[in-house]
Amino acid sequence: MFALRQSTRLPQHVRSASRVAGSFIRGKNPNGRYTVTMIAGDGIGPEISTSVEKIFAAAQVPIDWEPVDVSPIFQNGKTAIPEQAVTSVKKNTVALKGPLATQIGKGHVSMNLTLRRTFNLFANLRPCKSIQGFKTAYDNVDTVLIRENTEGEYSGIEHIVVDGVVQSIKLITRDASERVLRFAFQYAQDIGRKKVTAVHKATIMKMSDGLFLKVAKEVAQDYPDIEFDAELLDNTCLRMVTDPTPYNDRVMVMPNLYGGKSLQSSRLNRGLGLTPSGNIGVDAAIFEAVHGSAPDIAGKGLANPTALLLSSVMMLRYMDLGSFADKIENAAFDTLKEGKHITGDLGGTASTTEYTDAIVSRLD
Repeated sequence: MFALRQSTRLPQHVRSASRVAGSFIRGKNPNGRYTVTMIAGDGIGPEISTSVEKIFAAAQVPIDWEPVDVSPIFQNGKTAIPEQAVTSVKKNTVALKGPLATQIGKGHVSMNLTLRRTFNLFANLRPCKSIQGFKTAYDNVDTVLIRENTEGEYSGIEHIVVDGVVQSIKLITRDASERVLRFAFQYAQDIGRKKVTAVHKATIMKMSDGLFLKVAKEVAQDYPDIEFDAELLDNTCLRMVTDPTPYNDRVMVMPNLYGGKSLQSSRLNRGLGLTPSGNIGVDAAIFEAVHGSAPDIAGKGLANPTALLLSSVMMLRYMDLGSFADKIENAAFDTLKEGKHITGDLGGTASTTEYTDAIVSRLD
């Protein structure tokens, strides 16, 4: 089964800064329903978002969707998000997001990065657990990766030194490092894992990754019940592609770029079409699938909505709506296990609508 049944809530040190859950999730209405921002996204985004909405309606989840457009705009010479979208997320504090296309080598700054910066979503949480009935290279995988989400190589600090020479700056700060590391230790404590591993390249980037590692050792002192170790990125990559199961007992935490490890884990275990993700901040959270917008199959009814659906399950547990999360998750996993109505990327022949309807039929 999918991880995070009991712990997609904010760690206590973050929750205390945000008051209690009921007041933190400000989208709750007087009638007991919640308003959640929906960012459908690009490419297959509208199709898989519609699928999630249909499944939520069938499960009678007390959520009303507030759709917004995040097409980039220029504001004061920088890429920005339309004010309507910013207002919606700030008001509701929770959003579900489909994939957003990013131009390669030109145009606007990545809107995924812009969203994370705008709402200070400092921790990217990516669980990856084996799904019964879906055979992959390794069985019984249950990894959890947390990446720092706001700086590192993805800070977007680049400039031309001279013609033909471009410099890209990696930014690592004590504050951002401590924040995500405390999140990782508290998260491990919340879900009952006894170990945290910091993944780094401090052998080469002695000052930047060296600072991250130093802060990790300091934070570890505040969690005496959690074992701490550190591992070079190269070693982690080798061990993960050899056998990821030894990482089942821990939480891995790392600077931004190394979060690509989560993609590696998902490929080993289930593929991007089945991998969810959550971006957590103090004042907001945005849940999203980790795959791209797949423009080549957009509008053809071939898209697999599972990753976004499982991200929405994470979202429901984060909102303390666990009974609805369990109901939807079980229906999705039973459909996958049966294998009769699954999409092409999973080895089936079902359309997006047929797969969605199969899940809905199990919600009665």
